[in-house]
Parts: sequence; structure tokens; C-alpha cells
Amino acid sequence: MSFSMRTSPGYLTNHLARLFAAGLQARIKPLGLSTGTFPIMLQLWERDGLTQRELVNRLGIEQATVANSLSRMERDGLIERRPDDQDARLRRTWLTERGKGLREPATQAAMDENAEALASLPAKDRSELVRLLAEAIDTYKDSRK
Repeated sequence: MSFSMRTSPGYLTNHLARLFAAGLQARIKPLGLSTGTFPIMLQLWERDGLTQRELVNRLGIEQATVANSLSRMERDGLIERRPDDQDARLRRTWLTERGKGLREPATQAAMDENAEALASLPAKDRSELVRLLAEAIDTYKDSRK
């Protein structure tokens, strides 16, 4: 059997991810966010005050990438980093008021992008696609442990 881009789950998933990222970037750029900072913001909107290591573990992104993103986010007034109350060796990342205020418009932008990208699929198929993608991700992550 030969390789085909049209039937390769890896190729198709990667291509769709790039299309999603480009669409999302266009929607969140006016908010001062990027597709690089958006996953960090999502984590902090879910649980503010995470350490850099916790963000690395939750996102599965390289430590250096997270560190660079956090520096840019701090410069842009989205976050502030402060020593942990219990262990001064740790620095926790906290959303600023500006960062907190972006939650609704940024997540709405992501929902709008998802809806537009999957508009041709019936609701039942959209739900099934999400379920299958989540299952594939879990299976893939489990096999890499």
C-alpha cells in the first residue's frame, strides 16, 4: 500500500490543525493574543497561578517555548509572575486584569472558528469527530508513556 495524503490520518490532522491555527490567529490577533499564547491562556483561565513546570506538563510543550511565551505575555501585560507563598524558589503565573478580561472574546473567537471550520458537517458528525479525536489523542499519549 502506498502513502496518500488524502487517506493519512496524520497528514489530514496536521493539515486541519494548520488551517484551524491560521483562522484562530486571524481572530485573536486583534485581542493581542497568538496561537502560541492561547493554550497558556486557556490553562490559566482554567486555573490561575500555575508554575512554569505545571504549564509545561499540562501543555506538553518544551520548557524553553513556555518560558519564552511567558516572557512575551508578561511584557504584553497579560500575566505577572510572583514567588510562591510557600516556596520562594517557585514562581507562579497569574493573569492580570487585562488577561482575565480576554477570556470571553478569545474563547468566543475559538468557538466561532470551530463552528465555521466544521459548518459542513451535521451536528452529530461534529460531535463524533470531537469524540474520535479525543480518543485518538488519549490512545496516542498512553502509547508514548
